[in-house]
Amino acid sequence: KEKKTDRLGASTSQMGRFETNLLTLASNLAALTDMSGKWIDRVNDRTQFNRVVLDMDSSESPTHGKQEGTAFNGHFGKTCYHPLFLFNGTGDLERAMLRPGNVHSAHDWRLVLEPVVKRYQERGIRIFYRGDAAFALPEHYEFLENERVMYAIRFPFNERLQKHIDHLLTRPVGRPPKKPRVFYADFHYQAKTWPRPRRVIAKVEWHRGILFPSVGFIVTNLTWTPKRVVKFYNQRGTAEQWIKEGKHALRWTRLSCHGVQQNAVRLQLFALA
Repeated sequence: KEKKTDRLGASTSQMGRFETNLLTLASNLAALTDMSGKWIDRVNDRTQFNRVVLDMDSSESPTHGKQEGTAFNGHFGKTCYHPLFLFNGTGDLERAMLRPGNVHSAHDWRLVLEPVVKRYQERGIRIFYRGDAAFALPEHYEFLENERVMYAIRFPFNERLQKHIDHLLTRPVGRPPKKPRVFYADFHYQAKTWPRPRRVIAKVEWHRGILFPSVGFIVTNLTWTPKRVVKFYNQRGTAEQWIKEGKHALRWTRLSCHGVQQNAVRLQLFALA
């Protein structure tokens, strides 16, 4: 009886490994990655739906062994994977991709974003997009503009941009109020790597008791007022909350397989959950 049980246990274990290996095949992993979008489309087919907001962000999945693809990431200060996520405005995870721990935050952004954009274009849905400063890349802007995607992307501070807002960097006269004083600037700017100027929105906030103002820049092709563009961009913070939900509720950071393909499968299964 013991021998029979051992044989059955070994057979079940082999079957589990066989099924896992099947999912790691390129075609099967690709189908698994596409499944989330198909589920979302089935829901949208039953709703009045004519626009979508997409938010892209990266995160870290800490590792504690010798998994393939794991590496030390200086930004996070730990050894990890560095997955990339794309959510829509209602919190659905449109697409996810497992990446090595030492890649840039925007690495392989096109592999995640382009299939989702194409899917919504085929359905005649108007697309809006938000990204942080890691995605402030010339090729990123070009792709979004060519695909007629309306975007708002944070842009890093530099001295040339500062010249456009010098008049806002002098502390307002008078006793500072309890609420921050907020000022906006709207101008066109062309970086050296850009083929043409683009619209930039600046927000300057003076807080009571703080010596210097808080300054932020957003590159956009939206035609809205500066205040509305900033408000739209700030709503991308919800994507960070959904990533936290994946980490703490689903524990999708449990990528403990040795092979990177096996861990990519696990991430996709977590994403579907």
